[in-house]
Amino acid sequence: MPGVLLIIAGLPELIVYAEFGAFAGMYGRGETGRPRIVHQLQAGGLLTAGEALGIALARFEGSHWLLVAVGVAFAAIGSVLADAVRLRPPGPFFFLFAFGATATLPAGLAPAGQALGICVATVLFAVAVGTVGRPHPLRGRPWWDGIALVFRRPAPGVGIHALRYALAVGLAGCAGVLVGVDHANWAMAAAAVPLAVIDAGRPSDAETGLVLTRAAHRTVGTFVGLLVTAGLLALGLGPAALALIAIALLFPTELYMARHYAVAIGFFTPLIMLLTELADPTDPMRMLLYRGVDTLIGVVVGVAVALLVRSPAERPR
Repeated sequence: MPGVLLIIAGLPELIVYAEFGAFAGMYGRGETGRPRIVHQLQAGGLLTAGEALGIALARFEGSHWLLVAVGVAFAAIGSVLADAVRLRPPGPFFFLFAFGATATLPAGLAPAGQALGICVATVLFAVAVGTVGRPHPLRGRPWWDGIALVFRRPAPGVGIHALRYALAVGLAGCAGVLVGVDHANWAMAAAAVPLAVIDAGRPSDAETGLVLTRAAHRTVGTFVGLLVTAGLLALGLGPAALALIAIALLFPTELYMARHYAVAIGFFTPLIMLLTELADPTDPMRMLLYRGVDTLIGVVVGVAVALLVRSPAERPR
């Protein structure tokens, strides 16, 4: 709905700000009542914080090292908060992606208040839609339990997991900048993906296989998505048509995100590519090439950090 309203208003280039707000609807899928709403609001708050940081950082256009530094801090904080309140999907990936994507948009694309308002309104709309058809949507634990979870003593492993995110995001971002690809936000986001399958509260050496599987899913899904993007851009469609396709791609992205990650990323990649192309048009082939290189950098760094950075409780006996 927010996307359609923006198209009607002649502002399809601003849908990128709404799209990340809509991701709040992915959280709390296995819950009912207040816990579901609380988790969606918590995720929506972190998505909004990511966009707010990105919108502010967009004013420093071209400052790639600043992008990396802020991304490292946000990834670590997002990891701790996501683990503290047990968000599902786990980890700070979507919050980090919201930050990186908006930070690399043109500063004059929209006034900061308007861009952030679109995100907040979409979050609230997604939460409201999530209550439709649910029996007793307001029953459950008290509202303040969602706040209390943030201040409780963190589970063992939360700190080392946040360190993993900081290292992976920082190394991938630095590598992306040094290699010379445009922006480093895709490498940073890709580095966070293999870490999301590690349970910070219950570390296990068996998770090594899950890390490698998630990395493979990310790589395959991204490259399939890039091919789909190339085909869509080759059609020469107008902005409104591309925006409608991007909106449609959100449905299969959310449908498969908890079922098969590679399939979900196959839809997620063209979704994001189309939205960023609408917001900041560039040479399509160059954009697709750089996003592929970024993904490989990020996945390799993320796997390396996941396998090498272990706490004493996680080391094999």
